[in-house]
Amino acid sequence: MRIRTKICGMTRSEDVQLAADLGVDAIGLIFYAGSRRCIDIPQAQKLVQSLPPLMSVVALFVNPTDDEVNKVLAKVPVNILQFHGNESAAFCRQFHRPYLKAIRVENRASIEAVQRDYPDARALLFDAAVTHQYGGTGQTFDWQYLPDSLSCPWILSGGLKPDNVAQAIRQTGAVALDLCSGVEERPGIKDPARMRALMQAVNAVAASSIN
Repeated sequence: MRIRTKICGMTRSEDVQLAADLGVDAIGLIFYAGSRRCIDIPQAQKLVQSLPPLMSVVALFVNPTDDEVNKVLAKVPVNILQFHGNESAAFCRQFHRPYLKAIRVENRASIEAVQRDYPDARALLFDAAVTHQYGGTGQTFDWQYLPDSLSCPWILSGGLKPDNVAQAIRQTGAVALDLCSGVEERPGIKDPARMRALMQAVNAVAASSIN
């Protein structure tokens, strides 16, 4: 089993390089001013220069304007958009770019609703519901809310870290993970030891599924 990983909230080239060395599939760049991990376009351009070929760039927004998204797309080579606010499906798809729609999970009904409302999302991203915060909270949600089967690709997020990621994968069956605070020293500054430990745990679970 191949478990895909994305590390979000990147702000430093050395963290991007380590992620690449560890086999991380994608990095997340946050363009939301309310986040402590927010970067501007020149910073994003510098970070993207550190990427090896075939590593993906995900640009994260929270309730942006059309112009805010288009300015980033014009200057930064983004592969996937991620919307973490109350954006409609029509808003998300207008940029003609694959998109992820994040949902802050409160109950099973909230998961069922988002499957219906965003049928063309490249994947749904399930995160913890924390009042007035949009990701990167370090909080998990009750994984039992996840239905036995989902009609679309999905990504597990919310409070994943080296000491719980193996349990999360085994319990939920997730094949894609979004990581942030669980591999940080402080917001926006990744911790190399935690990054290595988390990827070792992910790879160990993947290997055990083959044996």
